[in-house]
Amino acid sequence: MHYETYSTDLLCIGAGLAGERVAIEVASQGFEAVLLSLVPPRRSHSCAAEGGMQASLGNMSMSQGDSPKLHFEDTVKGSDWGCDQEVARIFCQTAPVAAREAAFWGVPWNRVVAGPNTYFQGGESFEMVETPESNGLITARNFGGTSKWRACYTADGTGHTLLYAMDSKVLELGIKVHDRVEATSLIHDGQRCMGCVGRDLRTGKLRIYLAKATLIATGGYGRLYPETTSNIINEGGGHIIALDTGLVPFGNPEAVQFHPTGIVPTNILVTEGCRGEGGTLLDVDKHRFMPDYEPGKAELASRDVVARWMTHHIAEGKGVNSPYGDHLWLDIRHLGAKNIRTKLREVYELCHNFLGIDCTKQLIPVRPAQHYSMGGMRINKNGAAYGLENLFLAGESACWDLHGFNRLAGNSLAETIVAGRHVGGKVAQFLAGHENRFSTVRVQQVVMRDAERIHRLVSGNGGKENVYAIRSALQREMMDRVGIFRDGKGLAQAVDNLCELYARSLKIGLRSSGIGANPELALALKVPGMIRLALCVAYAALMRTESRGSHSRADYPARNDRDWLTRTLAYWPDPGADLPELKYETASKILDLPPGDRGYGKTEIISMDAPPEV
Repeated sequence: MHYETYSTDLLCIGAGLAGERVAIEVASQGFEAVLLSLVPPRRSHSCAAEGGMQASLGNMSMSQGDSPKLHFEDTVKGSDWGCDQEVARIFCQTAPVAAREAAFWGVPWNRVVAGPNTYFQGGESFEMVETPESNGLITARNFGGTSKWRACYTADGTGHTLLYAMDSKVLELGIKVHDRVEATSLIHDGQRCMGCVGRDLRTGKLRIYLAKATLIATGGYGRLYPETTSNIINEGGGHIIALDTGLVPFGNPEAVQFHPTGIVPTNILVTEGCRGEGGTLLDVDKHRFMPDYEPGKAELASRDVVARWMTHHIAEGKGVNSPYGDHLWLDIRHLGAKNIRTKLREVYELCHNFLGIDCTKQLIPVRPAQHYSMGGMRINKNGAAYGLENLFLAGESACWDLHGFNRLAGNSLAETIVAGRHVGGKVAQFLAGHENRFSTVRVQQVVMRDAERIHRLVSGNGGKENVYAIRSALQREMMDRVGIFRDGKGLAQAVDNLCELYARSLKIGLRSSGIGANPELALALKVPGMIRLALCVAYAALMRTESRGSHSRADYPARNDRDWLTRTLAYWPDPGADLPELKYETASKILDLPPGDRGYGKTEIISMDAPPEV
């Protein structure tokens, strides 16, 4: 059978901010790039990022004295000493350059206004005088876990403005975009990646994409959970095709972040910018409870800490009962209608459109929801994948490892364009001295394997299991036992239940014809891979017997630097296996900032030099 075949220098699987920024860097140096995207690029999930991106510009009064060094220290503490400190240095030093470059490309950053300005912190207002020298420079807002006001923003639509500016640059450079195309498999020979097989979501037909270098930048896997702020396209597609090679490891899969403020019942994100601007969290009695738990940082402790205390407070009977489960309140009324309808205009519109409330006068119902994947396919500091040559990753689909076990708000949006810029430069260097060889036999083997898999599902020979029922069971299992609080008994049960689900997923049958633009077939192709990802998360969480950042074990509450200052690497080399193989690498090769207390969160720490228990 003949398949449409495309050849390019760089194939970018994913056209959100990270993918586009890598493509821009490569195309700017004279190489050809093709972007594959499930949706038109401007509808990528990057567009949903609201609050801001971290960059130590130090332009306003509340950020005076800021520097990449302070940003680095905040990032390492935020990661609970789980990040790669060399990568954190690269990131923090490059972020100010990337923010100013984005302004040059058209991002309309909010700017400092000279003279007296009213700011809010912890529900209280205060005035600061901004100097004439700062007038018109990029301003910043406060975010959780940071020592300075550092988050550059465009109201609460920062991802939107960044993505539109980046996509305009893509158009300017003539980079080709193939949207409504999903990568179903990577083409490789066990050593080198040669491209991918793509499925046209309009027609259902397969295509072949060959490239000297392949990039995966497909975002996270939030849809493993039912209560998530992630878009419906965030099902871990890039993780699945990389894990399926058996060669590329899934780094830190157990590190899953829950955002404190998903609105109830839709789980749509309400930006951390609300709390950064001075919003507070209230319980059923309208009591502001976070200062009781975190007197120093209160609502602006790191996300893992705030989400845990919110969940704990609800468990203590202080939640607000609703038909959709207990929740808490986010109060931004005191910020004033003018502030809300300018700096938080998307929050205002979300509340109006999805809740039917006026947040300038009414409280917003919120509770923690899965939000971000610190884990991703493991790469080195230059973006090259472990285990497979010619393959690179960037953004949330990658474990660079900037975030360790908890990322600071605003660091992920910054990472998309910082890592995109950095990795794009390394990919261009790679392309400058590289010529690839393509094995036509191997290409045909991979595309025929995918075609056979589709035929089996469409013909009804796969089995009779309902794909939607299996996905729902997967999501419920993850939410119930692999959520904010974990324990050995629950995780072991989750692993057993997911193994059973995995066996069922190999016997899925379609209720529809599977022909053409068919969402049931698209999900049926992906669900077994989603369960493999879930097993990596649950099994790695079971084996990590400590609490670090977002990974909170009720039965092992201490952070154990002596035994667990490591990075998990989950492999799936055997397609017939029920569980991944776990290996570990040290997270302490470069320790510019040795492990210590974060300054928030009440966690016992077993130090690196503590004697082992007898």
